[in-house]
Amino acid sequence: MKKPNLRADAANILLSVLEKGQSLRDTLPAAQEKHQDKDKAWLQEMVFGVLRQLPLLQYWLRQLLDKPLKGRNKVAEHLIVLGLYQLAFSRVSDHAAVSETVAACPTLKVPGLKGLVNAILRNFVRQKLATKKPENAQILSGLPNWLFQQISQHYPEQSEQLIHSMHNKAPIWLRVNQQQCSVKQYCAELEQQQIAYQISEQHPDGLILQRSCDITSLPGYDKGWFAVQDGAAQLAARLLSPQQGESILDACAAPGGKTCHILELQPGLKRCLALDVDQQRLLRVAENLHRLGHNADLVTGDASDTNSWWDGVPFDRILLDAPCSATGVIRRHPDIKWLRKASDINELVALQAKIMDALWPTLKSGGHMLYATCSILPQENGQQIGAFLSRHQDASVQKIPQGNVNNHPGRQILPGEQQMDGFYYCMLLKS
Repeated sequence: MKKPNLRADAANILLSVLEKGQSLRDTLPAAQEKHQDKDKAWLQEMVFGVLRQLPLLQYWLRQLLDKPLKGRNKVAEHLIVLGLYQLAFSRVSDHAAVSETVAACPTLKVPGLKGLVNAILRNFVRQKLATKKPENAQILSGLPNWLFQQISQHYPEQSEQLIHSMHNKAPIWLRVNQQQCSVKQYCAELEQQQIAYQISEQHPDGLILQRSCDITSLPGYDKGWFAVQDGAAQLAARLLSPQQGESILDACAAPGGKTCHILELQPGLKRCLALDVDQQRLLRVAENLHRLGHNADLVTGDASDTNSWWDGVPFDRILLDAPCSATGVIRRHPDIKWLRKASDINELVALQAKIMDALWPTLKSGGHMLYATCSILPQENGQQIGAFLSRHQDASVQKIPQGNVNNHPGRQILPGEQQMDGFYYCMLLKS
């Protein structure tokens, strides 16, 4: 069996994301399966790195490549960009970066381009282009121009720190399943295995690991003692505040982290319905519920088409984690900024409004809807809520901790704040 080539696999992943619009969630794991653990980590580090620095890498490439490669040769362009990243940002020696990158050409079925790849990478080293960066702020930001402009417009005083945080490596957050194990007990287990962690004062169930690790090797994984969930996402269930005997809807529930947390906080619910439009993703919800020892009603359905799944019995509380641009989680998913387009935002805003309007009649009078996104764009967040309130006279905003600052509805969390992802929450009360 032919040995897999790391750099060829990285180039193919970049081709899939940047030319074919496929997500890393669909392409990276399949490529990693062919490699040992050390190489799996290297592959992710390189692909993430290229996607984070893409505008700068393309700026350099334009100085070295006379004209873009086309057709089946296009993959070599992504291989060259990978080589540039190694030379400029990685610990790989110049000699190894050049020789190993060139050696990937036959695997990519472009053996005739070995000379071109070699010449471009050697010219990059010889001209010391890694030290020659443009003054263009958008290129240096690592963001597509549309997103750079959005951040500059909406966060003029915080844009530099915000962009920096978007490209930092995200920490691993755990949520201890206190139906199975107390936080104190779990901390003792981690200490026994000499696994370093931090406690977050704002997250009663949360821990932050100091180093990356194989999650399945952590104590109690098979026993359901914990789940992996960012600190911002951990706020959802506690803000929703489910009470005994209530009926709860978790709309757009996959992969089920918030559903499980709701059940951990209040196992005495009358009903917990996890709804998602994607049946395959709903299987992930079922797997997570099973591992953590919870039960919920799983329904495949479109949240904006309540006639297809709602039985007419109103809910006490609704968590709507709405489809969004995911601009708050780019540090975890750097492909998002290249898969999203400026034109997507208006479509997402329209979809969010459609879902909110559809779900509002399913909520009891006196009930609460917690609207959430992992976006940092006001169009999807505060402005969306403002528009909703103008359409629904029986809706009002209920203040949440650290929210409703300067008369803006809800709470906007920016990437890196208290080590969390970017997130938005707003609690709506139905009169």
